Amino acid sequence: MTTQTDTQKQNFRLGTRRSPLAMAQAEETRDRLAAAHGIDPAHIEIVAVTASGDRIQDRALAEIGGKALWTKKLDAWLASGEIDFAVHSAKDVETIRPESFTIGAILPREDVRDVLVGAESIRALPQGAVVGTSAPRRAAQLLHARPDCKVVTFRGNVATRLAKLAAGEADATFLAAAGLKRLGETGTGHPLDAHDWLPAPAQAAIMVECRADDARTLSFLAAVDHAASRASVLAERALLAGLGGNCHSPIAVLTRHEGDALVMRAALFSPDGAERVEGEARFAAGDAEGPARLAADLLARAVPAIADHFAGAP
Repeated sequence: MTTQTDTQKQNFRLGTRRSPLAMAQAEETRDRLAAAHGIDPAHIEIVAVTASGDRIQDRALAEIGGKALWTKKLDAWLASGEIDFAVHSAKDVETIRPESFTIGAILPREDVRDVLVGAESIRALPQGAVVGTSAPRRAAQLLHARPDCKVVTFRGNVATRLAKLAAGEADATFLAAAGLKRLGETGTGHPLDAHDWLPAPAQAAIMVECRADDARTLSFLAAVDHAASRASVLAERALLAGLGGNCHSPIAVLTRHEGDALVMRAALFSPDGAERVEGEARFAAGDAEGPARLAADLLARAVPAIADHFAGAP
């Protein structure tokens, strides 16, 4: 454990995006670390950046550079030593990361469900409803269940999307339950059953990255690493690696713990939602081959309308 005296000698710098949710996640990380080490939170400085993905709001993420738009500036700061570690939403971090970085901690995972705002359920959406989302998974999953609906691009933070909804740009939209909770918006919308409406890979998890050779920071972060959350998040990232998915690839997955094992259920969709393939696998926590086998099975059974959107397809 880092002592108060040690930390006063050399503070830690935490890098984050400047959006309201990112700042809330950074503050949660700072406070957990301070509590775990018995130090004043002031010894962990939050250094914020406005990411490219936050500045560009009128196009889907996949059209303007993908997940790297969330991480590029923080990566540069981390590599140069301007920050000691970076806090990310795990679902927004690219599957393949620089070898010079490592995951120092994954915080306890929050509620993985999506929340539907504008209707009580997918079934309750009016015929021909216009639904705002920029997530290929949400769009494809919606169109699979309700092909009568129309999807329009919705980007921006929680407040921006709710404002677009209030302005009548769509009849409904989706938000993440975890993000709403972290922002104190728990009364918003209707949570969707995760068994029927599968979440995104690594949804609801906060990931903390640092330099792989930074033993001091790795030791500091280890105090807040949550083993069960790390196991499920790394398994879902291993599934993504096996699939060769990208920002255009509709992937949904739910992982549950059963004793020392993980049970992973995943579904792939065609972008228009017309096609779906699903599978389930059970494997030991930490076994990256389990998710890889599930990925191979899904791709082997996927029709071209699905497989064409995954680089891992044979």
